[in-house]
Amino acid sequence: MPYDLESRLVVGVASSAVFDLRESDEVFRREGEERYRKYQEDNLDVPLAKGIAFSFVRRLLSLNDLSADPKNDPLVEVILLSRNDPDTGMRVMKSIAHHGLPMTRAIFMQGTAPYAYIPALSISLFLSGSATDVRAAIEADFPAGQVLDSAIVDDEKDTGLRIAFDFDGVLADDESESVMQKTKDLGKFHEHEVKNMMQPHGPGPLQKFLVRIAHIQSAEEAKRKTDDSYKNRLRVSLVTARNAPSHERALNTLKSWGVMPNDAFFLGGIEKKRVLEVLKPHIFFDDQSGQLAGAATVVPSVHIPFGITNAKRAD
Repeated sequence: MPYDLESRLVVGVASSAVFDLRESDEVFRREGEERYRKYQEDNLDVPLAKGIAFSFVRRLLSLNDLSADPKNDPLVEVILLSRNDPDTGMRVMKSIAHHGLPMTRAIFMQGTAPYAYIPALSISLFLSGSATDVRAAIEADFPAGQVLDSAIVDDEKDTGLRIAFDFDGVLADDESESVMQKTKDLGKFHEHEVKNMMQPHGPGPLQKFLVRIAHIQSAEEAKRKTDDSYKNRLRVSLVTARNAPSHERALNTLKSWGVMPNDAFFLGGIEKKRVLEVLKPHIFFDDQSGQLAGAATVVPSVHIPFGITNAKRAD
């Protein structure tokens, strides 16, 4: 019987998201493919160091212990999607095993971006360090984010997983952001949102990912009902530049999807870095490069190059 992916949270990761590839990438750029192959062969048994999204991936996979049969019926599946060929990719697989990540499935495509396989594998989030691959995936309407060179949050004594999202252009579409960009008038933005308060936004790139995350939160709640000693590990936060009165449409939209974050920060122009430095999420998703410049100095940050703001940057 085929292994079912539809009922799980499936995340696709490039090795550049999970491991620190700076040294090997420098060899490739400086000395070419053949020397890169030799370098990977010579260092086959030298584990790659942890990268920006390593803590997020490890903690996400740890939630599989909520399943009655974690090995055969996990809640979370993480699949490696690599531009390496199978031979040079062996070091990545050995590094995955060395660090104890329960990842067994992988796609290797020599020199070709593998994001085309996102729908086939029911992936609701693809993480990569490549801006080019991520932008191409987003343009193909796939859920993707570029892992930025940013701070790492990984306290080994803390077993929780904290995930933080911006709203517009990440969880929701860019309808409202388009109003703001076109009018340059905050008053008109709020007027538009109040007028459409009960009309849910269309889904953004990571809406499906959030819905899948909510399923795991439900599994935690079920666990807590049968085990009084269990403490929830997964915490979801909304960190947005919206404020009243536009906050209400955002919350109504989330409710229409059957989800609700544990925390919501409606900052109305306050720098997000200030909140994130206290919140300390293990990963933060935003579509705005300006916000991410500060966020990346304090937490692992991911750019979602979606919507009108990023289209203008690309031009």
